[in-house]
Amino acid sequence: METSRFVDGLRADLAAAAALGDQSIVEAADRLARAVESSVRVHLLDALQEAAMELTAQLPSGRIDVRLSGGDVQLLYAGEEPAAGPPPDDDTSARVTLRLSERLKSQAEAAAGREGVSLNTWLVRTISSGLGRRTVGNRLRGYSG
Repeated sequence: METSRFVDGLRADLAAAAALGDQSIVEAADRLARAVESSVRVHLLDALQEAAMELTAQLPSGRIDVRLSGGDVQLLYAGEEPAAGPPPDDDTSARVTLRLSERLKSQAEAAAGREGVSLNTWLVRTISSGLGRRTVGNRLRGYSG
């Protein structure tokens, strides 16, 4: 789905409302539309991510992933992956509750979307990178040198 048509639709609605005023209002509305365009895109992506999470919760298995490529957003069904054994350097898995500001969460979700991976995978890769470890897929696989 191309997000530009939604952003352009919002811009057109704002321009139509501003047309009721004089030229200075039309110009102010245009500047306002340009100023909030990237924010509108992020909020639209957030809404799609939330919808994907709600749909995932209703599925018996698998998940809905949100992937961002340029201005295109894709909602994709990802089936359950076969259970793989633990990586050689990790004999258990651990869950962690992480609290982030909404802004940081949005930025992390957008970064994960740009890479076409889940937020969890992106966080594991980013943390691993910060620790100097290398990842393959969703699992930690050793140290980089």
